[in-house]
Amino acid sequence: MKKNKRLRRAIIGYMYVLPWIVGFIIFTAYPFFYSLYLSFFNVSFSPNGGIEATFAGWKHYIYAFRTDPAFPLNFWNTILSIVLSTPLIIIFSLIVAILLNRKLTARAFFRLLYFLPVVIVSGPVVTELVANNAASIVDPRRYFIYRFFQMIPNTISFPFLYMFNNLVLILWFSGVQIIFFLSGLQKISSSIYEAAQIDGANDWVIFWKITLPLIRPFVLVNTIYTVVDLASFANNPVNTSITQHMFDIDKPYSYSSALSWIYFVAVMAILAVSYLLLHERRTKRA
Repeated sequence: MKKNKRLRRAIIGYMYVLPWIVGFIIFTAYPFFYSLYLSFFNVSFSPNGGIEATFAGWKHYIYAFRTDPAFPLNFWNTILSIVLSTPLIIIFSLIVAILLNRKLTARAFFRLLYFLPVVIVSGPVVTELVANNAASIVDPRRYFIYRFFQMIPNTISFPFLYMFNNLVLILWFSGVQIIFFLSGLQKISSSIYEAAQIDGANDWVIFWKITLPLIRPFVLVNTIYTVVDLASFANNPVNTSITQHMFDIDKPYSYSSALSWIYFVAVMAILAVSYLLLHERRTKRA
């Protein structure tokens, strides 16, 4: 009797999920693997309106790095941008979340204020902002600290100069992360902080010994979200290249599919490294 009841509940549950499963297979899984198929073929349009594919092997992948004059530079610039921007966004989001978690006057207003960039950068708005150099409204070159880092060797100064040159973009991409961190900080019991203060711990010690270890899972989630968000940004050079090559006369769909899979593997590698560095390691007790 209990088995029949469990089976009935399972069937009802699957019936609710079935539309999503069907939609995922048709609109996500099939195009996903079909693009991998096309990346190994030369595609041409037949007179009857169909697609003819001729096996080409690794031709498009080799062409991307050995012949295409623009893609290698766009690819490495985009990957470098993701690698440098992600920790900056995470650190900035965490600092702002800690400040907004304190008892402040008009705290709800400031939380809304820092989430507004998420609304602004959605859709075609960000395309127009980037096209009109809105990301450069703050000119750091007129400040002494920027000129100071310019005088330092490039291997040392490059991350700092990158941060100054992309302050607006870092702010734009930090809204969701701030919300995540706020939810994590609010889950920490105030009694833990009170006990630490009674023991003589200052704010610096409390942050490193209590706050950061307890919100570590949120750091991982935010890092993964940030990498995916930056990688899927429509205006980054790689996504622009993929869009431009999608309807090439001599290689429609196939070459852009190869570029997509190169980019996908690189982003997955970044996500794998992020997970290995940030996931919680549990030690086995004897």
